[in-house]
Amino acid sequence: MTATPELGTPRVASPELLRAVFRRHAAGVSVITAQDEKPVGFTATSLSSVSADPPLISFGVGTASSSWPVIARAEHVGVHILGEHQQELAATFARSGADRFAEPTRWRNGPENVPVIGDVPAWMVCRVVARVPAADHHLVIAQVVAGDSTGTAGPLVYHQGRFNALRD
Repeated sequence: MTATPELGTPRVASPELLRAVFRRHAAGVSVITAQDEKPVGFTATSLSSVSADPPLISFGVGTASSSWPVIARAEHVGVHILGEHQQELAATFARSGADRFAEPTRWRNGPENVPVIGDVPAWMVCRVVARVPAADHHLVIAQVVAGDSTGTAGPLVYHQGRFNALRD
């Protein structure tokens, strides 16, 4: 016998409903970077694996983001999986107007001259293959060209509007 869960009263679709629903969805936290005259980057919880062969990923970026003009023309981007110890880094890259690459952010130029952030559990440099318009965002699809997954930290997750460590 299967129990039927009680459902709340349906609400009409709205930005508020979507935000409320996705606050219940735990998501991994990443930082996306690109290089222009100076490096740019932003915190993303929309990172997704698309295909293993060829290795493709996707992420969303708002067209109002200060990083969008660079991402819109970048040939390559950096994708960094943040560790549970990097809550402040995630907050810095999410904060509008912050100097995201100033101390204490540790980074270097990586493959394809893409900014690679240090001390992350994993990172990839990816070649952008498509930008798909989606309302006030673009979905970026990129093919992995290099990376490293040897970090040992547990993942940083975003849930209920806060950065959290994953608990067993």
